[in-house]
Amino acid sequence: MNTDWNNGYKSRHRPLITVLDSMIVADLTRTLTAVLSVIVVIIVSRRFIRILEKAIEGAISNKTLLNILGLKMIEASIAFLPAAFFMAVLMVVGRMYRDQEMSAIFSAGGGAGSIYRSVFIMAFPLAVIATGLSFYVGPWAETVTKEMMAEDEKSADIRGIAAGRFSEYQHGDLVFYVEQIDDDDIMQQVFVQHRKGGQTAIIGAETGRFEDLEGGLYLILEQGRRVLGKPGEANYTIEEFAEYAVRLEERNRAVVLNLEAMPTKELWKNKAPSELAELHRRLSIPTGLVFLALLAVPLAQISPRGGVYGNMFVAFLIYFSYGNLTRINHSWLVKEKIPLWFGGIWVDLVLSILAVALLVRLYSWRYVLIKIQEKVKL
Repeated sequence: MNTDWNNGYKSRHRPLITVLDSMIVADLTRTLTAVLSVIVVIIVSRRFIRILEKAIEGAISNKTLLNILGLKMIEASIAFLPAAFFMAVLMVVGRMYRDQEMSAIFSAGGGAGSIYRSVFIMAFPLAVIATGLSFYVGPWAETVTKEMMAEDEKSADIRGIAAGRFSEYQHGDLVFYVEQIDDDDIMQQVFVQHRKGGQTAIIGAETGRFEDLEGGLYLILEQGRRVLGKPGEANYTIEEFAEYAVRLEERNRAVVLNLEAMPTKELWKNKAPSELAELHRRLSIPTGLVFLALLAVPLAQISPRGGVYGNMFVAFLIYFSYGNLTRINHSWLVKEKIPLWFGGIWVDLVLSILAVALLVRLYSWRYVLIKIQEKVKL
């Protein structure tokens, strides 16, 4: 039988997913899940402390606290997905070098191309998912967080008042005492001392409640008496009322969203540099995942003296530098120091050049060119 025909038959019937692909993808999935979980827990724990302080102060409720925690975990997972995949590729391919599995692959005719094939079988679909997460899920999570915190601020004053004790607001100018608070947040037997404009008002009412009306947050008192005057003077006024409202503070009823919460379609419509820079930031998550994976394969080769995590320190420095370059790129785009088209590619171009340099260092220019020619012929 013709040998050339045999080779052609085998190449045409090569399985789409090989055993090597399945092994590497399975290892990458397990490692990515573990690494991303650790990173998210560390990052969210630091941010959660600030949110927990607001809950202790009564600015947000316990239910909202748990919801915000979940949303922050989603945001952190999206932001650090490229870093987690970069570390996963380094750990999986590095283990293969350490366990001499790469030697067996090279002996069987495989090489860097085989490893890249297996890595990018997972990297490309993951980049598509990261695009959807970055462009749509991330802004949604940030928007919901802002809306929940704004909604909770409306009832923050109710949570800050406890029955049977005095509560101070407005730097002591407003003092409450409530004998009892019903399940529907109606206060019974309310005492209020309110200092304003050099005068002091003492108010006693049968019931009271908070309402967020046009212009701010109001305390609505019913069936009571108000005594107004200056302390130490005999000139004072006594009023009895069926209903009396005290404005506690002015509030902006609209939720102010930052650029991170702005929907992607709104960013496309506007041409402001800050909004275009935010688009590039969202796009940098899927592109960073692909180009960091491109760099991780040659970086994962461990020298005999390097130990198990011989190149992890170098990888950390590379990712730290990449993160700083991304932030510098964002700042330059906002300040219009670089063109829009160049701001979208130069950071990824740096990663690509570094990856090619590492491949040349490992395999020489001749080997890289031969492999490129083989791929072109195919």
